[in-house]
Amino acid sequence: MRIISGKNKGRKIEAPASLPVRPTTDLGKESLFNILNHYFFFDRVTVLDLFAGTGNITYEFASRGAVSVTSVDQHQGCTQFIRKTCEKLEYEQVTVLREDALHFLARTRQKYDLIFADPPYDWEELPKLVNLVFNKELLKPDGWLILEHPKQFNFSEYPQFYQHRKYGKLNFSFLVNFTPEKEETTEEEEA
Repeated sequence: MRIISGKNKGRKIEAPASLPVRPTTDLGKESLFNILNHYFFFDRVTVLDLFAGTGNITYEFASRGAVSVTSVDQHQGCTQFIRKTCEKLEYEQVTVLREDALHFLARTRQKYDLIFADPPYDWEELPKLVNLVFNKELLKPDGWLILEHPKQFNFSEYPQFYQHRKYGKLNFSFLVNFTPEKEETTEEEEA
């Protein structure tokens, strides 16, 4: 895997083959960040990376100068690898936690600009994760929840659904904590 942009652009990272992961492909990652580039200033965002695996997405946000990145995975080998890699790359804004994603969401009180979740493809709890994020109001106004998921999931019925993108076998769904438009007050209402 390689870092696409930011202070470590082009840097290759070799993860141990023993980690039980399926990292987001470089094509998928590049496509995702091309979308996000149009909506966010990366040096102003707080990010939560769930099922962080090798840290692929964590490094990309950190390289681009994210204010903070919380990287969560329940596998000890994954969290150790992410910690070591962040130390090497001097990503001081990254916090790595070894924890189950749903347990973390249930206990956290922090709000994020971006939450990225890439669970194992056989994980059936994605709807529960989406509900936890929105019921607990874990996204800041206009914050995004990005899900990488297999094709059998469809999130278009959710009121927060924004868009779905497909790149080969890779599927991303984007759900947004839409901020209600402020209604303009007319002169008559003010009188």
